[in-house]
Amino acid sequence: MTKVISLRLRAVAACVVTGVLALASSTMAAAFTIVFPAGYACEFALGVDISGGNSHMKEFKNGRIIIAGTGSALTFTNLATTDTFSLNSNGFSEHLTTNPDGTQTVVTTGHNVIILFPTDTPPGPSTTLYVGRVVYTVDTLGNYYLQGSSGNNADICAALS
Repeated sequence: MTKVISLRLRAVAACVVTGVLALASSTMAAAFTIVFPAGYACEFALGVDISGGNSHMKEFKNGRIIIAGTGSALTFTNLATTDTFSLNSNGFSEHLTTNPDGTQTVVTTGHNVIILFPTDTPPGPSTTLYVGRVVYTVDTLGNYYLQGSSGNNADICAALS
């Protein structure tokens, strides 16, 4: 897979990660599906059906961004077995700060799905539901560095294996 496609998948994964599928205040109307090839989000090819959600974004003068609301309803499908794992729309917040070196620090709370690729730290593939608080940084290439989490989590790939 080319780097361009990989970066596009990362951008889409970032949307799924926070349950935010728009960068402005909106209510999601159209449902859509994302497919991650085997080895990116899970060891198997993973389909994600996305629908609904309602979020609001506030950008502050210092560049900090807060997004909050209800995320999308998500249905994850193991495309090899057709097993599914569904999540209802739930509340979340995301606080994004751009650092002087161009990296970003993200703090999420509530219900959030974090998809880690093999280029991330810790390396994926992994798709995890976190209910609680997660802190990660994103470098200028879009790689994630998980700093820590508190609360509960569920391994979606394991649930679909």
